[in-house]
Amino acid sequence: MGTIYLGSCDAGSYPADRKQFLASYHKDGILVNKVSFRDDDRTTWRSFRQENERKVAELQTFLFKAGFMPRGVVDGVFDYVTQAAARLFQEYVRTVDPHGDKIMVPDGVVGNMTMKHVNRWKASGLISDWGKASAANPSEEYRNWMNLLKKSKEYYKNNPGPVMKHVNSLSKTYATLKVSDWNFDSNEIHLIGIRRKQDVSVNTRQNDDLFILLINGMVFKFWGSTDPSSSMAGRKDEPFLVEGQHKYRFGWHKISDENKIYRALKPYDYNGVMVLRDWNNDNAMTPADLNKPNSIQVNKSINIHWSGIGTSNFSAGCQVIAAKSYINHKDEAVDCSKFASRSYSELTSTAKKTKGAYNVLADLIVCFSKAGTNHIYYTLGREESMNLDANFGVDYVNKALQKMNP
Repeated sequence: MGTIYLGSCDAGSYPADRKQFLASYHKDGILVNKVSFRDDDRTTWRSFRQENERKVAELQTFLFKAGFMPRGVVDGVFDYVTQAAARLFQEYVRTVDPHGDKIMVPDGVVGNMTMKHVNRWKASGLISDWGKASAANPSEEYRNWMNLLKKSKEYYKNNPGPVMKHVNSLSKTYATLKVSDWNFDSNEIHLIGIRRKQDVSVNTRQNDDLFILLINGMVFKFWGSTDPSSSMAGRKDEPFLVEGQHKYRFGWHKISDENKIYRALKPYDYNGVMVLRDWNNDNAMTPADLNKPNSIQVNKSINIHWSGIGTSNFSAGCQVIAAKSYINHKDEAVDCSKFASRSYSELTSTAKKTKGAYNVLADLIVCFSKAGTNHIYYTLGREESMNLDANFGVDYVNKALQKMNP
């Protein structure tokens, strides 16, 4: 079998209108009206290419049955969802499958080695843990997290801090939700950011915060930063995303840069989310920043995106995810360092690098979101909020971070 990848189309499946086919994906910046796919791990564009067989539809059918593409759109076009599902399969074979391939690179390019495992799974009728999981039958840790989130809502309704009080008083908060509107429906996808050391004055911040993905009854953990580095922001009054819940949509980061644009999460409301600026220029988020009138503002550029391998903080205010490692649904640390790119310069067709753990997060969200759903809920809180539930405590964060970076 020839290699298939982003843009491959089965015979008879080539779209009559490529621009229309891509319109639902390409809503931002230079992507609008593009007629090619953006292969962002290789910083290149992929044209639609008609194959001589129906290998794409066969792959899509397998990915659906094996539990990597639950929405099950079998149309013979290797699109962004198919790419995400193929990468998840490769990652699962690399890290969970006892008969898998520990050196496989989850790059979404399906050649002979990947097909060998596809055929093995087909012959044995295997279904992934991820495909069997559901919010109706969640893990214990997932239940604990949902309980903590609901406790947090009740606590902060009755005990809002000064920033939350300010947000609650505003007539418009755009993609930021007032505490009374926080949504913790288990049918939704939830990402949680746990902020640490935000009040410590530092010019270049580290990737030392924790992220929790609650999806399909499972818990995955990532690391990165919830706070900006002044050195990255390029201005003295760098923006800190306010704590609370925010609604994000599927989109793209670096939407004006042909050499860097890649998939990310963007504020659901195009006006943006609410931020508190560092008005007193101490490179920290402190109560003193509230002393200026209109201290909390809307900002449209606070995305959720990649932060290289994790050695540098790519945040100018965005919520950023490191590529080096993550913790999977079994609470096992997974190392991606052998193929995780440090920067844009390593994302080429020859380097065989990817965005590592960040791709896992993004691909899970793409593949396991409900049909017709284009959003997630992102809840940002402080480390001390972990003490609201005896199942957690602040040591939970330290243990998870140490597990991913021993």
